[in-house]
Amino acid sequence: MTQDAPETAPSMRPATAPSTALLTDHYELTMLDAALQDGTAHRECVFELFARKLPNDRRYGISAGIGRALELLEHFRFTEPELEFLVGQRVVSEDTADWLADYRFSGTIRGYREGEVYFPQSPLLEVRSSFAEGVILETMLLSIFNYDSAVASAAARMVSAAEGRPLAEMGSRRTGERSAVAAARAAYIAGFSATSNLEAGRTWGVPTMGTAAHAWTLLHEDEREAFAAQVAALGTDTTLLVDTYDVQRGVRNAVEAGGLDLGGVRLDSGDLPVLVREVRAQLDELGARRTRITVTNDLDEYAIAALAASPVDAYGVGTSVVTGSGSVASGMVYKLVARKDDRGDWVPVAKASPGKASVGGLKYPVRRRSAHGTATGELISVGGLPVGDEDDRPLYVDFVVDGAVDRTWTGPEGVRLAREHRASAVAELPRTAMRLGRGEPAIGTYYIDERGATTRV
Repeated sequence: MTQDAPETAPSMRPATAPSTALLTDHYELTMLDAALQDGTAHRECVFELFARKLPNDRRYGISAGIGRALELLEHFRFTEPELEFLVGQRVVSEDTADWLADYRFSGTIRGYREGEVYFPQSPLLEVRSSFAEGVILETMLLSIFNYDSAVASAAARMVSAAEGRPLAEMGSRRTGERSAVAAARAAYIAGFSATSNLEAGRTWGVPTMGTAAHAWTLLHEDEREAFAAQVAALGTDTTLLVDTYDVQRGVRNAVEAGGLDLGGVRLDSGDLPVLVREVRAQLDELGARRTRITVTNDLDEYAIAALAASPVDAYGVGTSVVTGSGSVASGMVYKLVARKDDRGDWVPVAKASPGKASVGGLKYPVRRRSAHGTATGELISVGGLPVGDEDDRPLYVDFVVDGAVDRTWTGPEGVRLAREHRASAVAELPRTAMRLGRGEPAIGTYYIDERGATTRV
């Protein structure tokens, strides 16, 4: 971006973190309590996290959140304060509180890599554990995946619309303080270049950026004085906000303050397609041909696409990206899809409610690709047996095995890997996937049963 972005610092996450065990809904614990009483709590089960459809009839979604989820899982512990609250509020019995005191997830979690493209019914996450261990993770996992994937999916569309021009996430003041950090992380995974949020920089290694707001200009006696002071403090490569008063005068003042090597100017209001052309022409006329133009002002993917032919150098996006551009949640659900019976055999189970039916059974998904590497379909084996041929790409990786978290997927390094994977996964999609209008998913999703019969979702 045009703003002053220092190199990413290493993570400075605190060595200890508070318990995340109460980031859940009341009924998760009442189900646990009842299951411990009737003896079903330790029955081996498989839970699946998926979305029945894509928000707003989009062409694809981006899975995001597993890196955050794994870190919160490691702190999913019921310490004395949590147990006192649960017993005091009569959420659980004393016996269940004793069980919770020793809770450590000991199961296995696998799923789509962070940054992976997903479609309706894609089995994004599989949690295999006892009923008791898996059921109480539902709300925490859904709250992370539903929000992070909504932001990443919207951000990916903006990245496509920007056609290679950098974008910065600037929406912290438009969402909750913790959501702001998650949004910055998800947008970066989806291809944004930087964020204004410093905690996202410290915790997740996202490059940060920022210079000055209108308040800086209003603080000074006049615009020229404000610009001169900013250049003196931050150097000529800084970006000056030129629309506090009159834009044409602001551009002249900016070039006078920063010289012909001024880094950039920012526009935060007005008829941007027209204004950007006028400012570019003025900068060139003044000799500041290398000065970049950054635009902000309530941008979304459609506004960015409308500016494709304008001489914009970079974008800053706030409200739209942190609210999923109209879809603040991804519509994901977490369902029990299989359990073992008394003989130790897997039994598929599924919800049959109209409009909310799920598909039971263990799953094995692959991305079908042509010989040229273009995605043509999502194949999901029902029954858990591997499917596909040599051109197909298996979609599951292990995140937790027998309770041990693979930290490859966590921290700043996990974010870097997710960002790289998102780029390669999107590159596999057919060109029609980049359309912003509503339509069918870019590729179809197909179930393959144990007899080899194929059904399209």
